[in-house]
Amino acid sequence: MKLRSLLFVALLASPAFAGPAFAHHGWSWTETGFFQLEGIIKDIYVGNPHVTMDVDVEGTIWRVELAPLAPTNAAGFTEASAKAGDEVTAIGNRSSDHGETRMKAVRVIVNGATYDVYPDRAKAIEGA
Repeated sequence: MKLRSLLFVALLASPAFAGPAFAHHGWSWTETGFFQLEGIIKDIYVGNPHVTMDVDVEGTIWRVELAPLAPTNAAGFTEASAKAGDEVTAIGNRSSDHGETRMKAVRVIVNGATYDVYPDRAKAIEGA
């Protein structure tokens, strides 16, 4: 009986813990329609939960979020793909809060290579 009670409590508590993580993920914080950003990589993080780049665009630093590590690597983007000082073009969705210089990239272009980190979404770029 105790095991059943513990399982019941665990099931009830799980949405409370999943809420903040669920809120962080997804696209709900972004605008619809594609946004393109071009600048110089100032810092790059290739790891979990998402690969990120801080990009200098005419003196303003933008946080560019890519996919989680595994899909980003599957797109061919690895630690060797980019470094601070490289020029980058990021295409994706801008934060709906225009006070926030942040975007979620669908495609990044760096050093002459194109990486579609969200390939299903990237198919729509040509049609945008």
